[in-house]
Amino acid sequence: MTDDAFDAILSFVEDELSFATSHYNDSYLDRRISSRIRRTRTGDYAEYFDLLRGDPDEQQALVQSMSINVTGFFRNPDVWEGIRTVLREIASEQDEIRIWSAACADGREPYSLSMLVHDDPAVDASSVRILGTDISRPALETARSGIYETSRTVDVGEQLSFLDDPAEYVAVDGDTYRIAPQVKRPVEFERHDLINDDPKSGFDLVVCRNLFIYIDNAYKASMLGSIAESMRPGGTLVIGKAETIPPNLKSAFSVRDARLRIYDRE
Repeated sequence: MTDDAFDAILSFVEDELSFATSHYNDSYLDRRISSRIRRTRTGDYAEYFDLLRGDPDEQQALVQSMSINVTGFFRNPDVWEGIRTVLREIASEQDEIRIWSAACADGREPYSLSMLVHDDPAVDASSVRILGTDISRPALETARSGIYETSRTVDVGEQLSFLDDPAEYVAVDGDTYRIAPQVKRPVEFERHDLINDDPKSGFDLVVCRNLFIYIDNAYKASMLGSIAESMRPGGTLVIGKAETIPPNLKSAFSVRDARLRIYDRE
């Protein structure tokens, strides 16, 4: 294996496949490429690169592998209690709530937001609009279907135990879980690349969790700056519990809850 071949793969993916490898940690990218080398039974970076250049299916598989799709319903329940408090505060102050679940993977986070809203009498669910975005088209297809499966490694029922009565929001058939129509109704999905696409605007709450731990430090500030532009003044941002706001963005955000990584837009 050579560094030149590894670099050539990254350049090819960025230039030809429009996936911004330069923004991600090399260690993360190496794990994703090495996994594809094992799956394709190629011997090293150079042999894999030869395969990649001539195989559109493998190109799609690698980009999908590099897209971060680790998610779950109500991941870190203490954070969701903090989000509940934020939503109640917004609902007490205005008639409409706009929420953006950025890098939402297969949709469990935006659906969790919708279930949280529907489950809380202090929030008018009809006033809430939720946008879920991701770079991965296959993940967005799953999100739009609203159908999830329990497996050996993922217990969907356990994830939903955050709610007192999840059966009100999810229909269960064996190991298959279908999101109820009233939960799907306020949620829309679209493809959006936080690295390359333009900022959005006017969001009261942005949830973008566990993306920045994979991003190279040189690019975190620009991505979070784009998110800040997408928020109204006084809006709230929730990031992952292992993530922090870069020092040069401290003026854009104030800490609401340091432990839960909840910030207010200045």
